[in-house]
Parts: sequence; structure tokens; C-alpha cells
Amino acid sequence: MTRVATMLLLELAVQAANYDATKAVVDGVEVVRLADASHRTEVSIAASIGNIAYEMKVNGKNILFVPFHTLGEFKDQPTLAGNPLLAPWANRIDQLAYYANGKKYLLNSELNNLVFLYKGGIPNHGLVAFSPDWKIAKLGADSRSAWTTSRLEYWKYPELMAQFPFAHTLEMTYRLVGGVLEVATTIENNSAEPMPVAIGYHTYYQLDDAPREQWKVHVPAKDQLTVSKQLLPTGESRPMDLADPLTLADVHLDDLFAGLIRGTDGRAEFSVQGEKQKISVYYGPKYTAAVVYAPRGRSFICFEPMAAITNAFNLAHSGAYKELQSIPPGGQWRESFWIAPSGF
Repeated sequence: MTRVATMLLLELAVQAANYDATKAVVDGVEVVRLADASHRTEVSIAASIGNIAYEMKVNGKNILFVPFHTLGEFKDQPTLAGNPLLAPWANRIDQLAYYANGKKYLLNSELNNLVFLYKGGIPNHGLVAFSPDWKIAKLGADSRSAWTTSRLEYWKYPELMAQFPFAHTLEMTYRLVGGVLEVATTIENNSAEPMPVAIGYHTYYQLDDAPREQWKVHVPAKDQLTVSKQLLPTGESRPMDLADPLTLADVHLDDLFAGLIRGTDGRAEFSVQGEKQKISVYYGPKYTAAVVYAPRGRSFICFEPMAAITNAFNLAHSGAYKELQSIPPGGQWRESFWIAPSGF
């Protein structure tokens, strides 16, 4: 073997050793860990708690906000934290009913699987945010990345089908590449009718090199949608007039944006920056709307990629919303967003 070939094999071995994907049990909960040694980044995912990534540690610092002390505590009393999926709809519906394909479907609060009921009994955040029914389908690492894929066969569960009767399969892949985490979602429509798509993620981010009041936020949007006291779109919008960057001192954000401004790659970059630390979140093209949530007095910010605006099912039925995406029978919907930390 030549010296050049030997050096190449050694280089490949080092690259392969850089990435790792393993299973572990923490507080009785099975966890997948993805590691990128060269970027000192490790991601931990709990499939049995909504397939939520609850840690993305960079140089030992978790950039995902979590309010619990142990994973067992989180499983016993789940709450929104880390990277929860909101499906089959993100955020609120204006009543315990929604329209799809011209038909009205009723939601049954007595099934106790609505994630939250907002003020006045409005259903909020879908059905699967904390689902224990995700199954790990793939786990691996090579010289380029570490990844895990989990599946939720939604159609198997009568209590879910009773609320949203479109048979489908959800697949979520976390892939760690070069210190950047891709969250890829695939929805396969197993039903005989078109399936509307209004999913989103409610990801919580944190910095620790500056107080929250000094964080600087970038929102790449042309339009800010007007919402009611219940945070439902009124059908009106205005040009986005937030400062760029926006400093969070004395600012409360719980705002809905559309008309996302994208780069040549089709992605829209949201970001929050402290003194040196920065988290950028890139939305793929099928995430057409965003909520930015940064409440006063809390040391986190949420950039929420959404496939549709809040209350999209009912607004589309009324003709007030024209951008609702749909999956044909037997078809698939796929999109990703990317979490890119720097300065940690």
C-alpha cells in the first residue's frame, strides 16, 4: 500500500470516528445520542416523549431550553421544552372543530389527547407533542454525519384517528452534520382523501453569555399578521416593522409572521445572538410561516417553523387563507429546518 493510500485510509478512519450514534437509558427512558466530536456537539433525543430532542450541547452547554431537572421528571409531567412537534396542527384552532376538504370535523376534549386547551377551551398544539408511540426505525453514523429516524404510525391509534381522521405516518429524522442539526419531517398520506398540512415545531432556545435583555433577534419576514387576544389571525396584516436586530429589553414577543425572506438556497434564517453566542435557525421552503415567542422574564426564545399560519384549516375553508398545503392520497410531504449554533 502506498504512503498516500495509507494516509487517506487514516484520514477516513478519523472522519468516521468523528461521528457517533448510540442508545442509552436515562432515568428509565431510552435515549438516542448523536455526537460530532470535532465540533464538540452532542444531541439527545427521547423517542418515547414525543421524539423530542431535549439537549443539544455545544462545548457542554445546552442550547435547548428545558425546565426539568431529570428526564424522569419530564416523562412524568411533560411540558413544552426542547424541540416538540406540533401535529396535525400547530398552535390554535378557533373552536373545537375544523374543516378539511369541505367537511366539518369535531374535536372531542373528553378523549384527553388534545395537547393543550387555550383560553376559552381553544385546542392548541395538536395531538402528538408528547406521544409515547414513536418507534426508532434507524440509527447510524458514518464519516459525514450521525442520524436517527423515528416513526409514528398515526393510523394505528383510534383515539388519534377520532380527532383527525386522516390515516398517515409521521417520520422524523435528526441528522448532525458539521455541528449543525437538521430536523427533517416526512408525512405519508395513507388515506383516500387529500390531507391538509399545518404542522410546526415549538423549539426553545437559550444563550448564557448575556442576559435575555441584551439578546439581539433577527426575523426575516415581510409581513406581521394581526392576531386577536386569543392569538388567532384576524385576516389582516401589516408590513413587518420590528427593528433589525431587535434587542429584547422590555420586549414581549408572541407574534405571527409570513412572507419569509429567503436566501438563494430557499431558506429563511432566524437568529438570536448574545455577546458572542449565536443560534441561527434555517427554515426550508415549505415552512411558510413562523411564530416568534419570547415572553418577558423568561430566559428562552422560540423560533417556530410552521407549514401554515395559525388556524389554517378554518381560515382556508372560509377563503381567508390561500396557502394551505395538502398531500394527495398516497403522497408524501417533506421538509427540514436546521439549527446552527456558533460562538459557544
